Amino acid sequence: MKYQTKKKALLLLADGTIFYGKAVGNTEGTAFGEVCFNTGMTGYQEIFTDPSYFGQLMVMTNAHIGNYGANNEEVESESVKIAGLICKNFSYEYSRPDTDGSLQEFLTTNKTLAISDVDTRALVSYIRDHGAMNAVISTRVDAIDELKKELEKVPSMVGLELSSKVSTKEPYYFGKEDATYRIAALDIGIKKNILRNLAARDAYIKVFPYDTSFAELEAWDPDGYFISNGPGDPEPLKEAIQTAKEIIAQDKPLFGICLGHQVIALANGVSTYKMYNGHRGINHPVINLETGKGEITSQNHGFAINREQTEAHPELVITHLHLNDQTVAGIRIKNKNVFSVQYHPEASPGPHDSAYLFDQYFEMIREHSKKDILV
Repeated sequence: MKYQTKKKALLLLADGTIFYGKAVGNTEGTAFGEVCFNTGMTGYQEIFTDPSYFGQLMVMTNAHIGNYGANNEEVESESVKIAGLICKNFSYEYSRPDTDGSLQEFLTTNKTLAISDVDTRALVSYIRDHGAMNAVISTRVDAIDELKKELEKVPSMVGLELSSKVSTKEPYYFGKEDATYRIAALDIGIKKNILRNLAARDAYIKVFPYDTSFAELEAWDPDGYFISNGPGDPEPLKEAIQTAKEIIAQDKPLFGICLGHQVIALANGVSTYKMYNGHRGINHPVINLETGKGEITSQNHGFAINREQTEAHPELVITHLHLNDQTVAGIRIKNKNVFSVQYHPEASPGPHDSAYLFDQYFEMIREHSKKDILV
């Protein structure tokens, strides 16, 4: 559906800068969050439903959003997780046979505010220069002073624990019960495609809430453990960090992705920090230091682990580096069955260069099982 007269809307940044636009679907509303941008050209629906984006206002750099509609299978969780959407051109009409409706209908069903007709090139350039910050999108264009006061009350992402907002409340299962391997996954914001990748490698997964203890995970008698991606600052995740410490101490096979990677680093005494902008897109170059091969990766994180502390740690090895800024993109623990990466080998959206990491994980599980048999 096309709208002849679009309702005015705005984006107000924490530093007072304003960008004007129009309300998608003429919906009225206000949404707060940390503004960030994703450079992916495709996969907008997967991005909007990724739990790692909880509490963030998403700027899409692709000029056209909504042009291929929405598909009920192309989701990474049960609902939209972004706080709101900001884009240049919003397509009310779509042209793809394999679709279940328009993106506008999908956002409306999920009660997600979106604004379009924003100069996203200027906005992204501004965020690059001034860093990610809190912001508000709203159709209350005549209430700027009120919006400023409300925005001041929005907490900073630093120190903000968000995994409890997106994690499962009760354990659940994924995959075939008669699969060869059993994986205990700690859900601190898990994506569905991670579960699909694990299940595709003959695994039956039990997904546990974010604050589950090692004893509870171990009681299921899994062959391997997994700590997922997720939103917010990793440092407040005290239960997850303690669980990781105990898994590591028992030398159980452990794989961590994104926030899980940061939790594993914290479990080893390596600190994390909030990045100026973060990495969000599907074309981030990474070098595997152990093979010398490059990978084009899908990334979504606003925090990173301290490289100097990692290099100085006697038990940690940096396995991957981000080639744009030399931040740590992967680690392993010497003489332990533990490794993690800062990026997303399951992609969705993104390239499949890093899918081998799932194979590496299951090879580690098999080797660990052989040792147990010999003992």
